[in-house]
Amino acid sequence: MDPVVIPILVAAIIVVFIAAAAVRIVPQARRYNIERFGRYRRTLQPGLNFVLPVADRVNTKLDVREQVYSSDPKPVITEDNLVVNIDTVLYYQITDPRAAAYEVADYLQAIDQLTVTTLRNVIGSMDLEGTLTSREEINARLRTVLDDATGKWGIRVNRVEIKAIDPPNTIKEAMEKQMRAERDKRAAILHAEGERQAKILTAEGTKQKDILEAQGTQQAMILRADGESKAVELVFQAVHRNNADAKVLAYKYLETLPHLASSDNNTFWVIPGELTEAIRTVTTAFGDQSSAAPGPPPPTGQEVAADQAATSDKDHVGTPEIEPNSTLALDAVAAADEAAKQAAAAVSDAKAEAEAVGEVRLPGRNRSRPSDEEG
Repeated sequence: MDPVVIPILVAAIIVVFIAAAAVRIVPQARRYNIERFGRYRRTLQPGLNFVLPVADRVNTKLDVREQVYSSDPKPVITEDNLVVNIDTVLYYQITDPRAAAYEVADYLQAIDQLTVTTLRNVIGSMDLEGTLTSREEINARLRTVLDDATGKWGIRVNRVEIKAIDPPNTIKEAMEKQMRAERDKRAAILHAEGERQAKILTAEGTKQKDILEAQGTQQAMILRADGESKAVELVFQAVHRNNADAKVLAYKYLETLPHLASSDNNTFWVIPGELTEAIRTVTTAFGDQSSAAPGPPPPTGQEVAADQAATSDKDHVGTPEIEPNSTLALDAVAAADEAAKQAAAAVSDAKAEAEAVGEVRLPGRNRSRPSDEEG
């Protein structure tokens, strides 16, 4: 080989090595910190960059995208002396690569420890219930403290989220019992409300039913009374049109008496004072019929003489009397007895029917008859 070619090849290799060492290609969203002879020189931006070979070197390569850091659960004591394990999630972004590389040795560990201490300060002023229900407040206070502390490190904390809060097992059991009691309470309240609404609706339905039944009964009674009124009016017109005498009316009056206590709703029965007048009318009617009946055969001469003698004797004594054995007296007494029996039978039947239903009151028994008072 030609001795001149060897130095040329060596020189070419050295040039290629130097050129390769002088060129640095930085990917997007990456930052390279360059040190020259151990001192920070500059930060390379994404793209093609040139450095001094041998003199410059890349110290740190940083990713400036937003990153997520999940810490391990840390024990924290609350205000009511309960130990809870809190697991946090941190969202951060490097804004100054130089500060992130030279202001803090390990920014992840520093952020983790700062998060723990801040959590203990925040949670220490809250009880367990406040810790479980105030996550937004805790996140906001954590973010404020971390952002202020990490600003000089070239890191911006975007968000801090509490991923989990684990109280002790005994507290969990107590909380489960409390929640179960709350659910049972709500269920009992809802059940009571349902029963209340059901009773209200049932009462409303019963009220409407009673009102409708009362209205129906009222209409029925009005129609029944109207029919009875028209029937009485027709009977009255028929009686006056046919010119019925007092005898027929008295007989119909006595015939109606047994129906006075026929209703099941009657608890007592009053005998009207006009009953005696009706009985008297019927008795008179039967007496007139007896007097109108054909009499005995004409008396003989001896009977006429005896009658004249008796008449003369009565003139001496006073008012004439009817003989007990005479046909007129017997017919009147029989008619009166028959009418009295019929009236008594009607009264007995009505009284028996009334006593079967309830208590029987007979105020008419102590009342004086209007006919006797007038007589």
